[in-house]
Amino acid sequence: MEELVLLKVNKHIIGECVDLFLDTFTKEPWNDVYESREQVMNIFNNHFNNNYFVGYAAMSGGKVVALSLGMKKPWIAGLEYYIDEFCVSYKMQRKGIGSWFIKAIEEDIREQGMNGIILITKKDYPSQKFYEKNGFKAFGELVVLGK
Repeated sequence: MEELVLLKVNKHIIGECVDLFLDTFTKEPWNDVYESREQVMNIFNNHFNNNYFVGYAAMSGGKVVALSLGMKKPWIAGLEYYIDEFCVSYKMQRKGIGSWFIKAIEEDIREQGMNGIILITKKDYPSQKFYEKNGFKAFGELVVLGK
């Protein structure tokens, strides 16, 4: 595997990021179904056009191999990085890329004045174990609600 490089998501790589997202989340264990690539492209463009948007890509060999889409989230102690979507290429998982990527993101958000990362993931999915392995803690007293 070639050296990993951290990039901020820009308009030029959104298409490749969408392809990575689709390739990852349409497989096990998520098995997500999307109406079209355009539907997912709209999600990415809406994120990108948000003035609090913060997005990262990990590149290897000229290809996007990991992705993080999120935003700056105001909180009492300052700004946090809220990760809305995070994935590593399905073919590249379990090779340390995700751990490298999350650490590189942590360093960059600190330089931008953000003081934490917050996210939501499915309970008992491989993603929960990944985040816990990388120092994240579950807030047992919190409940996610939607309407």
